[in-house]
Amino acid sequence: MSRRCPLSPPTVSVVLPTWNRLGTLRRALEALGSQTVSSADFEVVVVSDGSTDGTNDEIRRTKTPFFLNFFSQENAGPASARNRGVALATADLVLFLDDDVVPDPHLLEEHLRSHGVQGNRAVVIGPMLTPSDYRPNPFVRWEQSMLYKQYEAMERGDWTPNYRQFYTGNASLRRELLLSVGGFDERFRRAEDVETAYRLAKAGAKFYFNNRAVGYHYAQRSFKSWLRNAGDYGRNDVIFDRETSSTERVDIIRRELRDRHAIVRWLARLCLGRPRLESSLSWPARTLAEAADRVGCHGVARGALSALYNTSYYSGVASELGGANAFWDVMDGIDASTPS
Repeated sequence: MSRRCPLSPPTVSVVLPTWNRLGTLRRALEALGSQTVSSADFEVVVVSDGSTDGTNDEIRRTKTPFFLNFFSQENAGPASARNRGVALATADLVLFLDDDVVPDPHLLEEHLRSHGVQGNRAVVIGPMLTPSDYRPNPFVRWEQSMLYKQYEAMERGDWTPNYRQFYTGNASLRRELLLSVGGFDERFRRAEDVETAYRLAKAGAKFYFNNRAVGYHYAQRSFKSWLRNAGDYGRNDVIFDRETSSTERVDIIRRELRDRHAIVRWLARLCLGRPRLESSLSWPARTLAEAADRVGCHGVARGALSALYNTSYYSGVASELGGANAFWDVMDGIDASTPS
């Protein structure tokens, strides 16, 4: 690993947690070596969160034009790995990258430019785009299509960025701002970034989207993991509200459910409280989505996956609220009749 002269502190610390993704981690480090800013102006802190794929030995041997600080820990989750990276960082500005995000050559330059304009309480978010040389599975493409909708809406000015867009695959903020709210909550292994951003927003942070701070997302996720994530996000949203004595997230869930397609509301009514039924429906929906994707019916694939993801999300919300009846009591009169 390279070493930095102690008399030249970096401008930005790139914190990059990793777990068993050596292939894309290599690409990310190579791309960081080709940034438009000087390699003397940044450092990279890689935290291996219990990797078992050879990451630890290889990164210890890796030579880079920038200062690379490597730390290995027992698996404790992404929040723990990011907190360790922040503790090791020496720059005032911290930029988080995921180990499957390969930065565009201008990524660091664009994050630095935004912070120079927006000030010390800024949180800057860059897009994670699908690379032209990569075709992910239908579940990941669905996730990417949802992200693209958000990016397009922010670019059009439909709404301003907020804590719900703080995805730590490509985001930056002042180190002291993050530490002032206690860093990442290590109890959570899903949505820990959005939960942290919620506390940042309450502390007065302002969120900005820079569409030129591009990272290319080589995302890999199994169907099981994709579906489990949806339920985890639902449970965590209720937990976050409970722990902050707030109803903000549940209010958002209620508003968004009212705007969902009637089929989504009907599936939620049908499946909540019936885990076996929900499980039995997931495989036909997956089969439909994969078949539609293969023949180019991408709208059908997205619709099937949206219905499936939202049903799993609402099941997670319901389980944390105390069951299906409690869920519908909180949703307060939302129509879930059989769609015509």
